[in-house]
Amino acid sequence: MNESPGFEGDTHSWPLRPMLLAVVGALAALAVQQLLDRGPHFPVIDPAAWRIALTTAIGTGAVTFGFAFERRRWWWAAAFGVGIGAVAGLIVYWNGGGWGAWYSWRGASLFIAIAIAVPLFQTARDHAAVRFPYADVHGDAWTNVVLWCACWLFTGVAFALAWLLAALFDLIGVHVLRDLLRHEWFTALLAGASFGGSLGLLRERDDVLRLLQRVVTAVLAVLAPVLGAGLLVFLLALPFTGLDALWEATKSTTPILLSCVIGALILANAVVGNGAGEEATHPVLRFGAIALALAVLPLAVIAAIATGLRIAQYGLTPDRLWAAVFVGFANLYGVAYLVAVLRGRLAWSRYVRPSNLRIAFFVAGVGLLLATPLASFNALATLDQVARLESGRVAPAKFDWAALAFDFGDPGKAALRRLARSAIPGIAARAKQVATKTNRWDVASVDRAQADADVLVKRLRVMPVAVAVPFALRKVLTDWQGCSTDVKDRCTLLYAPGADEAVAISRFCVDQLTTPPKVETSGRDPAFAFQSACGPTRYRRTGESWTRLDTNMRAPLSTPERVALKAGDAAGKVEIRAVPARRVFVGGVPLGDPFE
Repeated sequence: MNESPGFEGDTHSWPLRPMLLAVVGALAALAVQQLLDRGPHFPVIDPAAWRIALTTAIGTGAVTFGFAFERRRWWWAAAFGVGIGAVAGLIVYWNGGGWGAWYSWRGASLFIAIAIAVPLFQTARDHAAVRFPYADVHGDAWTNVVLWCACWLFTGVAFALAWLLAALFDLIGVHVLRDLLRHEWFTALLAGASFGGSLGLLRERDDVLRLLQRVVTAVLAVLAPVLGAGLLVFLLALPFTGLDALWEATKSTTPILLSCVIGALILANAVVGNGAGEEATHPVLRFGAIALALAVLPLAVIAAIATGLRIAQYGLTPDRLWAAVFVGFANLYGVAYLVAVLRGRLAWSRYVRPSNLRIAFFVAGVGLLLATPLASFNALATLDQVARLESGRVAPAKFDWAALAFDFGDPGKAALRRLARSAIPGIAARAKQVATKTNRWDVASVDRAQADADVLVKRLRVMPVAVAVPFALRKVLTDWQGCSTDVKDRCTLLYAPGADEAVAISRFCVDQLTTPPKVETSGRDPAFAFQSACGPTRYRRTGESWTRLDTNMRAPLSTPERVALKAGDAAGKVEIRAVPARRVFVGGVPLGDPFE
């Protein structure tokens, strides 16, 4: 580094830093807790967008400030933290807020961009210039990862200790600490102070931290030959198994392949190290890293094929577009690593290091762009899916209405409103039905009802004349008291077109009624006859909807009645007689109670 001889001492020897970071962490965590804790409904109800945005700004600003904070040029770290927090908060607010802002692909893209920006800033701060030596950037990146994990481990230990002390004082009737730990504001203070304080303490022992980082990378480097050999064997086996086996084995081909690419990149860079002086020299490790470098591009290409096939088959969705982005990054790394191996052979690491740095800048920039609404994957996916629906490539019954209503954001909701005015009756009716639902589970239940009603047609016998049964009636027939949803249960329906009444009898019920009653004894209790109390079920139409009126019951049948009932059901002798009240007869045997 081009710094004065006293730079290291000024930077890393600052006993006040742990206390300062503990205070910053405690205040930031308390602010976050107060912004998000909206009473007994927390965290089910989404807070206002400005609350989520301000929470994001405070959290990311405090964390980036803590990682970038040094005695030398501390105001740089303060400005960096404020700037990152402001950008993150504004992007989240621009996206609309909600809990999903942190669990969405946009949120992941934003945090990846920030994670890459922090070590770049740390290097520029140390050099007081826009200079990014690879050894410093790579070392800061690995150190930040180790710090992040160590700080959370320390925070967990702090909470375990607090609960242990609370339990200890409970033994003597002092409940102050236990009561405090039950308050969310106190746990927020404890978490923030623990994380910030541990971050400062570890930064005070930066030489130990760097040593720990080198130990971690050395341990990971040992795994490089294992994964490298496994990936090469996998790739060599593909010509014999074919790619079809990948698509048939699982629907998660792309995530699995991308996970292997990420693992290969991490382990290969663990071998490469921060610079030539830290690169692993053992031949097994070096050849293992080269094997990983060579495997990245084929894996990325296969992932691209898998993603392309999925998109061609089912169309675009936001998740598939994000998968395409990550597949693109994987292919970019694959090309860079292949070129580095071809150019440098055993000395490939000196070519791959600058490539890593250039790709890091590119990924951070693209990640920041994709975190904003400028690249609206929701709009692209909506256009594609609606086009597939309106062109007839996807039937309304097979279309993923829940995704359009709840996964595609505002463009999906706008498209749903437009489809409700469609000239195609099936599309318009389905869109109107989905538009009334408040969550995807209600839509799923409607989809199941639609599917059950469609399947019912194949096992429904309509009498006295086989006619089409309206969907509204078929939907209520699938309840357990009517024809159920059992695909093996044949059902008979007494219905005429335009009628306001229908009567259903399930084959399962007929089978139960024609089974001789079981006689059971229990101790001294007298024997009794037991038989299922099922029977015909009546439905009545009101307007366009149908409702179930009742389920008729009757006492166990005699042997002649059971024989006649079974024969009548097989022969289709089902009728309603005036006796003087109406009653269902099957094979001349009355079934169920009389009704008006």
